[in-house]
Amino acid sequence: MNARIPIAVEAAGCGTPEVLRERGQREVFCGLTGIVWLHRRIQDAFFLVVGSRTCAHLIQSAAGVMIFAEPRFATAIIDERDLAGLADAQAELDRVVVRLLERRPDIRMLFLVGSCPSEVIKLDLSRAASRLSQRFAPSCRVLSYSGSGIETTFTQGEDACLAALVPSMPAQAPDSPPALLVAGALADIVEDQFRRLFDALGIGPVGFLPPRRSDELPAVGPHTRVLLAQPFLADTARALEVRGATMLRAPFPFGEEGTTGWLRAAAEAFGVPAERFEAVVAAPRERARAALAPHRERLAGKRVFLFPDSQLEPPLARFLARELGMGLVEVGTPYLHRQHLAEELALLPAGTRLSEGQDVERQLDRCRAERPDLVVCGLGLANPLEAEGMTTKWSIELVFTPVHGYEQAADLAELFARPLRRRALLAA
Repeated sequence: MNARIPIAVEAAGCGTPEVLRERGQREVFCGLTGIVWLHRRIQDAFFLVVGSRTCAHLIQSAAGVMIFAEPRFATAIIDERDLAGLADAQAELDRVVVRLLERRPDIRMLFLVGSCPSEVIKLDLSRAASRLSQRFAPSCRVLSYSGSGIETTFTQGEDACLAALVPSMPAQAPDSPPALLVAGALADIVEDQFRRLFDALGIGPVGFLPPRRSDELPAVGPHTRVLLAQPFLADTARALEVRGATMLRAPFPFGEEGTTGWLRAAAEAFGVPAERFEAVVAAPRERARAALAPHRERLAGKRVFLFPDSQLEPPLARFLARELGMGLVEVGTPYLHRQHLAEELALLPAGTRLSEGQDVERQLDRCRAERPDLVVCGLGLANPLEAEGMTTKWSIELVFTPVHGYEQAADLAELFARPLRRRALLAA
């Protein structure tokens, strides 16, 4: 069970660093965690986890819900009798959903979210979603996706959720003009900033997936050009391509450089003149550079080790190395989608050690041997490493916090500077 699996080294291509492929024990959250930011994004949706009390505790702890708030997620608890097959799980689920919708008639979209326990008892949530959607249409649409952590990492919960939304997106009319679709959950303030930039560039119509409300799903079809805002949306991208959409290849909008490259990909696809593009982005680019300068002074020359957790690691590594001057000891990622990350991989410094997958003991050994200035990892590794005298950054905070775009570039840098500042204060 705990046998070591040899590391496979994948040869580097043009502009691509060598990749260590590891297949061992992993340390990640499950996909249920994505509910924490998705329920804030889709304002009339509700997420019903079909799982155990452990699942409920995980979501409550991650969300930090105050006792007087009424959140838009809950857990339908699977008890021992469900696991033993003594109860009709489908009937039990119907009863919970009916009670929920009677209490919360404002729910317009209900997600049934699978978990490890629901997969163990082979509960068919897609069939349940179809049956319940017919029952409660048109006031509420019921969809399903898996947030199980058996084979996935935590950001894949968002990917599964958005992929489940794609079949519900209306079809684009054959004579529709070209449209831009931004795929990936963004904070409302970030979406507003990007909308203003796209408007100034003359790009439109622009849709966002997920939308703020369930009845605002944008149309999709052969005239749709898609910009991914997150690097972990493999299933969503595939579903959109099946609907006829075309992916735009770009770096991801982290930092000044990444945001500029991301916007430029859209500008080129929509025929925006270079002069207009430079005029529109000049001011926010300069603000981002100025805001990053003090963080670069603190972080330049520091060495960082990124454990695989969210699939954000390659674009974050590019940002840390190129815009903040940090040295990359190792850049780990749970899964490396080479097509979506091609532009990011080409920008990584020569000689970057890139690992795909995880063998946590091996990676801990390498990390301890290198003694980096900063370790980016999950909560399960952060506390033990702090006890060993290392400075850590919780990787999950990089998903919870608005970090995309020009105006958030300094906020992103601050997430990495803060642990080092804290360590310096404690040592003083």
